[in-house]
Amino acid sequence: HDFDFEKLNVYKKTLDFIHKTFAIYKKLPKEFTYTVGDNLVRACLSITNNLAEGSGKKFKKEKARYYGTSLDSARECISVYNVLRREELIEEDIYQQIRAQAHEITSMLCGLIKSLE
Repeated sequence: HDFDFEKLNVYKKTLDFIHKTFAIYKKLPKEFTYTVGDNLVRACLSITNNLAEGSGKKFKKEKARYYGTSLDSARECISVYNVLRREELIEEDIYQQIRAQAHEITSMLCGLIKSLE
C-alpha cells in the first residue's frame, strides 16, 4: 500500500530531482562535498520530507505550512546549483536540466499550496 504523499505527482518528480542531485553530488570534488554538496542534499531531502509530513496533517493551514517549506527548500536547491554552475562544478546542460526540473517542481508546489486556500 502506498502512503498518500507517494501518490502526489510532485513527490514523484522530486524523487527524480533527488536522484539526479545524488549523481551530481557523487561527482563533486571532495573539498566541496562536505560544504556545498551536503547543503544541497539536505535541501533536496527537505522537499520530499516536508511533502510527506505535510500530507499527514489534518488542517489545511498546517499542510500549507509544510508544503511552503518544501517550496523554500526547492528554491534553496537552485541557489546552491547557481553557485555550483558559477564555480564551473557542473556542466551547463546538466544545470539547465536541473533548472527545468526545479521550475516544474516549484510550479507544482505552488499549485498544491494554492489548492489549500
